[in-house]
Amino acid sequence: MQVHHGIEHFRRLSNAVVTSGTFDGVHLGHQKILQRLIESARQSQGESVVLTFWPHPRTVVAADSADLKLLNTLEEKIESLAASGIDHLVVIPFNRDFSLLTSDQFIRNILIDTIGTKRLVIGYDHRFGRNREGGFDYLQAHAHDYGFTVEEIPSQDVEHLAVSSTRIRQALLTGDVSTAANFLGRPYTLSGTVVKGRQLGRQLGYPTANLELPESYKLVPADGVYAVRVRWRNDWYGGMLSIGTNPTVEGTIRTIEVNIFDFDQEIYGEKLTLEFVAWLRGQVKYEGLEPLITQIGQDKVDSLAILHTHSYTK
Repeated sequence: MQVHHGIEHFRRLSNAVVTSGTFDGVHLGHQKILQRLIESARQSQGESVVLTFWPHPRTVVAADSADLKLLNTLEEKIESLAASGIDHLVVIPFNRDFSLLTSDQFIRNILIDTIGTKRLVIGYDHRFGRNREGGFDYLQAHAHDYGFTVEEIPSQDVEHLAVSSTRIRQALLTGDVSTAANFLGRPYTLSGTVVKGRQLGRQLGYPTANLELPESYKLVPADGVYAVRVRWRNDWYGGMLSIGTNPTVEGTIRTIEVNIFDFDQEIYGEKLTLEFVAWLRGQVKYEGLEPLITQIGQDKVDSLAILHTHSYTK
């Protein structure tokens, strides 16, 4: 897959089969569209092109943009789209000026003049252009003028999946990582850098790596304890993860702390990726350290059992 950041240097294609969207999460519904895009490009001996926008359009045009948490960083989105097998990914910088393009301007300036679109594949509810004025009906009515054909993925092909980025966000915000994984077609992940914390885990007999996320917009699931897989460099380990404020020890700052099983490495400053496998329990304030230590021991037993069941142990 070729990644093009912006359209300035994109070399117009002779037979581009195109889709566009934000693709936050690249979930099963998105994957259905991508599969059809690739099939259509293969059938017409063209090249498949995905147009996406960064930052997320809602962060530019919506009043509630500060509250929007995303399922993907740009790096994660690119990685997931690359895995789908498309030929080209064009990441278009989304700003106020771009948001003011009419449907006709977007089609003529971007899809036709820049990309060379000969076929457009869109989801059944896809809207585009200023105030989301463009859609399938508009495209069908003007397709002859524009010189390309339009295919809409039927609603029944996607609706039976009952999936959307919003539903995945809602699941994660309640700790339901299993439903999120079912909708995404893979486990939800967080990546960040290991930083120094209060080192309370070490005192309790369960040393933890504190994770700092580089992107404030990345959605962090609900406070609680989870069974996770942990990637360090190119290796995977089992682990248990705590998200929350550590109320038993009077914590006030929300932290992301992972205890990695069978692991004894100095990793401050290094990158970890956490893959959420299962929710164990919510955050609880215990009356002292002894019951907390006992519970953490049970959390480890539960995590190992779950990871073994999923064949996720190292």
